[in-house]
Amino acid sequence: MTPVPRSSFGPTLNRRSLLRYTALTSAALGGAGLLAACGGAADDSSGGSTPDGSKFGSVAVQLSWLKNIEFAGEYFADSKGYFKEAGFGSVNLIAGGAASTSVEAGLDTGKIWLGLSAPQTTAKAVLEGLPAKIVATTYQKNPFAIVSSAAKPIKTPADMKGRKIGVQDTNQLIFNALLSANGMKPGDVTIVPAQFDPTPLANGEVDGWVSYVTNEPITLTAKGFANTHFLFADYNLPLVAETLTVKQATIDKERDKLKAFLIAEIKGWKDAVANPAESARLAVEVYGKDQKLDLDEQTKEATAQNDLVVSPDTAANGLLSMTDKLIEQNIAALRSADLQIKADELFDLSVLREVYAENPGLKA
Repeated sequence: MTPVPRSSFGPTLNRRSLLRYTALTSAALGGAGLLAACGGAADDSSGGSTPDGSKFGSVAVQLSWLKNIEFAGEYFADSKGYFKEAGFGSVNLIAGGAASTSVEAGLDTGKIWLGLSAPQTTAKAVLEGLPAKIVATTYQKNPFAIVSSAAKPIKTPADMKGRKIGVQDTNQLIFNALLSANGMKPGDVTIVPAQFDPTPLANGEVDGWVSYVTNEPITLTAKGFANTHFLFADYNLPLVAETLTVKQATIDKERDKLKAFLIAEIKGWKDAVANPAESARLAVEVYGKDQKLDLDEQTKEATAQNDLVVSPDTAANGLLSMTDKLIEQNIAALRSADLQIKADELFDLSVLREVYAENPGLKA
């Protein structure tokens, strides 16, 4: 895979999101490991044999970004053997990123079995004909934020009026949705096309920057740039993030296999929440070793990430869950992005709810 250029503020700042649903390009999705096997429309494999002798065989799972702290739960599930205990021969964690194809494109072509994405991206793909559903979500709150200099703070969407805001091309959709959700128009701000390196913010070339709250604010602070931020989710855009997305056929024909995967995911994320330091070590020393990540920064990001993963609702209903109210809030937020879709067209939490009903101890 073509590497994404690292910023001068460190490798963890290369943040994307919302890779648009397009036809599969020539970009590789994961090399030879991807050829192992990918679940799709096949009948549930719980009663059959697989090439590696495991119950469910091997699957390819595409992450939404490069292998950093955001996928700590997956790292635990793999390294502690939860995936194998669940019946998988192996789970190939494929890095995403600006140079990769989207999760939705990978699902469409059968190159991946499951992917981590976002409601905005998946909704657009579904409206274009992709038979896919979101079955769980890692983040209860999306991490999108506007970060700004503490000396010239932007504390609310209204504070952006007349200011220069650095917006990456792949984040234009959600930024416009933020404006719309707060009664603003693109013309109310000066949108400056940007990449993922926030150096222009630190240099004073722009007043604000679209970022992840678990990323740029922390790394900028570590470099001595005092900053502040506000979350999109706190201003009428309560979208979830790092959503687990599969083809409809997986829900219909591989339900037991999907349940087994979700059980391993829940166990992995429980460990990640409980141990940010080990989460960071796995990201830095094992799964994201080639990214040359900073251990201290990743530890801080792991701690900050927990505030997005855990909520009063997850305490009551379990990690990765979504309440009906949160689903409806997401559907309303998507309308701000001109994505007119119904809840049952995009979300299916029935599999996850069955998992918790059958395994109540997972909530503890």
